[in-house]
Amino acid sequence: MKIDRHGKAKILSQSEIQLLFSEGLQSSRDRTLFGICLFCACRVREACTLRTGDVYDNSGMVLPKLIIRKGNTKGKLATRTIPIISDLRTLLTNYYPDAGVMYLFPGRNGEFFQPDSADKILRKACRRVGLIGVSSHSFRRTALTQMSDNGTPLRVIQEISGHRNLQQLQAYIEVRDEQVLGAVTGLSLLSPVENESGKSLFSGLEPHLTHNDHTQTTQEP
Repeated sequence: MKIDRHGKAKILSQSEIQLLFSEGLQSSRDRTLFGICLFCACRVREACTLRTGDVYDNSGMVLPKLIIRKGNTKGKLATRTIPIISDLRTLLTNYYPDAGVMYLFPGRNGEFFQPDSADKILRKACRRVGLIGVSSHSFRRTALTQMSDNGTPLRVIQEISGHRNLQQLQAYIEVRDEQVLGAVTGLSLLSPVENESGKSLFSGLEPHLTHNDHTQTTQEP
């Protein structure tokens, strides 16, 4: 559910993520499913359609990288491989589907767990802990925004997100009010206005003189 966000899913804070995973999501499967959405910045359908072999080796050990197959991506652009960080590895180690099951999150009749069903589980989890405006896309937007805040180059983020171009990616990344304030506050370095101590922020700096100005100031009257 997206409320007053101009059609964009809510960006989650660290405390909201902690609350959702500790109290909202009730099963290891659900925590692992949405953990993949968060730690791989992927879409919920991409997580739901993962195969067991995309995440675990034949002995049941978690692979170094998770594979998101081209055929399951939006637009079927390219296969992506995402490094599995320790937080996600913990979730995957605690969760393992039944032996011989094709899909990581099996659904009915041998199919994968449906994204619509995952959305319903998330909505219930959010109601359980009182979170508003969250959708399955919140994990992807949160992850991409966090990467941007950390100074990760957009081209690198695009490699992880699988967006067709940087313009699409930038639409996902939220610019926060405090970031705008910080950017504008930085302009105070340019100010000729005196501060509270009565000193100009430019005090102590030599004025910039042109060659003609310098000549005029050195000539005797």
